[in-house]
Amino acid sequence: MPQKLADLPHAEWLTPHDGTWGPDGDHDTVLFENLALADLAASGSRFMECAFTGVTLDGGGLRSARFLDVWAQEMRLVGTDLTETQWRDSTLIGSVFAGTRTISANLTRVVFQECKLDSVNLRDSTLVDVTFTDCLLRDVDFGGARLTRTSFPGSRLDRTVLAGATLDQVDLRGADLGITIDPHTIRGAIVSPAQLLDLAPLLAGALGIEVKEPPPS
Repeated sequence: MPQKLADLPHAEWLTPHDGTWGPDGDHDTVLFENLALADLAASGSRFMECAFTGVTLDGGGLRSARFLDVWAQEMRLVGTDLTETQWRDSTLIGSVFAGTRTISANLTRVVFQECKLDSVNLRDSTLVDVTFTDCLLRDVDFGGARLTRTSFPGSRLDRTVLAGATLDQVDLRGADLGITIDPHTIRGAIVSPAQLLDLAPLLAGALGIEVKEPPPS
């Protein structure tokens, strides 16, 4: 996985962004660098083999945008509408998603490394072959989402909602779990023995099992 801009296989073909934005824009091998944008209107845009470094998006809308083979480092998206966006074969490093609406998004073969997701709404989204490595997920809502072959090595899940989600080969081993579940949520998850013990009270509560000490003899 490329850790630096220069490591990208298409780095030599990247051209600086010309400042043009708008709905349904088409951006191919473009470098977006050190930008601070507010209320950007770029719904339906396509970003193909683009790179983002030091970019901040405050508000605005990228609804139904497509991010294909994108690489991003130290990107910040705050309150941005990412509903129905498509992310494929992309890497995000040291980036922040805060208060983004990412409902019904589709993420395939996406890597988040050392990222922070805070108050992100991923309800009804589809995640396939997605990895969160050394990330913080706080108040992230996966309700109604479908997660397949998704993993969270070294990540912390704090008040993360998995209730109503469908899991298939979701590897939670190596993650610090602070999650909300329902009786069916954990089906399809992979956990360590220690995590299973930690989850026991949540599972008991979700299944309506009351755990009490035996009465004194």
